[in-house]
Amino acid sequence: MDIRKLLAGVKEGEVSLEEAEQVLRRAPFEEMGFAKLDTHRELRSGFPEVIFCAGKPDTFLVDIYRRMAEENGSVFGTRASAHQFALVKEILPEVEYDPISRILRLGDPNPEKKGLIAVCTGGTADIPVAEEAAQTAEYFGARVERVYDVGVSGLHRLLHSTETIQKANCVVAVAGMEGALASVLGGLVRNPVIAVPTSIGYGANLGGISALLSMINSCANGIAVVNIDNGYGAGYMATQINRLAVGE
Repeated sequence: MDIRKLLAGVKEGEVSLEEAEQVLRRAPFEEMGFAKLDTHRELRSGFPEVIFCAGKPDTFLVDIYRRMAEENGSVFGTRASAHQFALVKEILPEVEYDPISRILRLGDPNPEKKGLIAVCTGGTADIPVAEEAAQTAEYFGARVERVYDVGVSGLHRLLHSTETIQKANCVVAVAGMEGALASVLGGLVRNPVIAVPTSIGYGANLGGISALLSMINSCANGIAVVNIDNGYGAGYMATQINRLAVGE
């Protein structure tokens, strides 16, 4: 629910007082038995509820998408499978699926992208997590510049894009292996860096733990770290920073 659109509709005479009253009288969540949809989340936080698709039973996922589409007209889901895409597409033919980021999206509630977030990766194998971050930020209304495969094994590739990265209101650094990219970026930019360790790497990478520890222990300033492979969390936080920068 977008409260500004609702109030604007009342002001312009497009929505009656009775209709607006009915909307505002609704409970802050909708009880579905197996789920409680947080219909007031955007009103409280500025961001609508997002669906974590992995592990949800088929019928539950389909019902959630149907109801959220009716409520908001747009839906954003993460960690979806091709099978889940096929199920949702049967009831919502316009839904889109990206097999790289595994995002299952219906609509674009913020077509006008604002500000700038730079999403960088150490290697090509980190792109699925980076795309989760980038597409999350874009869905929430941020303009995103992708700077991929600029890891420290070829530092000249990163330096070639420094000017673009330095213009960003926030930088997302996605890297596996030893996770050094975040430290390098932290030393090059004046705005916040959100580090995302990935599970990409050989045995001693320990499923991303070595990259996580490297990023947490970075000597560069202005770096915050999210969980392993948490592109969504990074994209969400980057959008919050970007909104502050553009005055929203």
